[in-house]
This record gives sequence, C-alpha cells and structure tokens, in this order.
Amino acid sequence: MQKLISDNQIVLRMQIEVEVRSFISEGKYEELINFFSKNGKLISTDNQTTFYFDAKTDLRIQKNDFFSKIWLKKGKIHDDAREEIEIKFRKEDFENLERLFLTLRYNVAIKWFRKRHTFAWQGVNVMVDFTKGYGYIIELEKKASEKEKDKTLEMLKQKMSLLKIPITPKKEFDEKYEYYKKNWKSLIEVQNKCC
Repeated sequence: MQKLISDNQIVLRMQIEVEVRSFISEGKYEELINFFSKNGKLISTDNQTTFYFDAKTDLRIQKNDFFSKIWLKKGKIHDDAREEIEIKFRKEDFENLERLFLTLRYNVAIKWFRKRHTFAWQGVNVMVDFTKGYGYIIELEKKASEKEKDKTLEMLKQKMSLLKIPITPKKEFDEKYEYYKKNWKSLIEVQNKCC
C-alpha cells in the first residue's frame, strides 16, 4: 500500500519496507561500492544526520543532502518488514523539526551520522553504508504490499546469497544497536579524533 500526498514540497508516504542487512568490513565496503558502480546504477551518494527520539514507536527526523523528513517505522527495529511513514520537508527545515519534537517533550535518544551509497541492482535498492561509531553495513531493500512481503523477503535473501554475504542475525544487530544507543556520544567523539 502506498499513498502519496504532495503540497508545497511536503510528501507523505506509507509503505512496507522489506529488507535484509549485514555488517561488513571496511574492505568489503569499498569492494561493494566498486561492484555496484559497475554492475548496478548509482542512485545517490548521501550524507545523513538522523535523530532518534525516545518515543514508544521508532520515531526519527533526518536531514540528508536533499531534504529533511519525519520518519516513523512501525514494529521492532531490525524486523524484516515494517510499515514506514515518511513526511518530507525542505532540507533547511531540520532544525524546526527538532524544535517541534523537543517542544512536544520528546528527547533525542541517539544521533546517527551516516554516509550512504544507494544503488539500483537487479530490481532492488542496495544501500552500502558507513555510520560513524557503528560500522559498515549493506542493506538490500524493496517496497512491498502486505500480501507480497514474505515473497519479497525470500527474494532479497537470495540476492544476498548471490553476493556471497551472510545475513547478520537480528540478535547481533540488536546488541550492537543497544551498545551504540548507550555509548554513541563517546563512539562518535573517538571516530572524530581518529578519522
């Protein structure tokens, strides 16, 4: 299901995002960027700043090189398929979005600083990411209906297998995420000093 409402550059999208992901090494990160540059189509290279709020749901705001957005994902973090709601704004509106949620008494729980390379490859979106203090990740993603989400997940797993990359267990992602959530300030500070 997808709805699109556009007015004054504000866009609302509701969809189910199906994805598989894996942690990778820095060397594999470089190798994959090279591979997809040759065998896929580069959609964008993007620097993203994302603030996660201390809400009961997965509520975020993000500023990237193109726009800002409010972003809500239903379900649990690292689930294979989650309904996603996005409302896009101008890039310059990010500080106002932060002010809005702080005024509503949400606190910023995590700040996330990511460089993302997005490719189209064999009918799926591929994201090859480096997140400061967190690491290198590949994600394969495709939007699907509720009815098609299981079939889409199996297809994504097959694509990851073609790349000879084992899918990182959710438990490992959950543990790393919880560690980052508790330590992100110091992890980013160390990254800034060394790199």
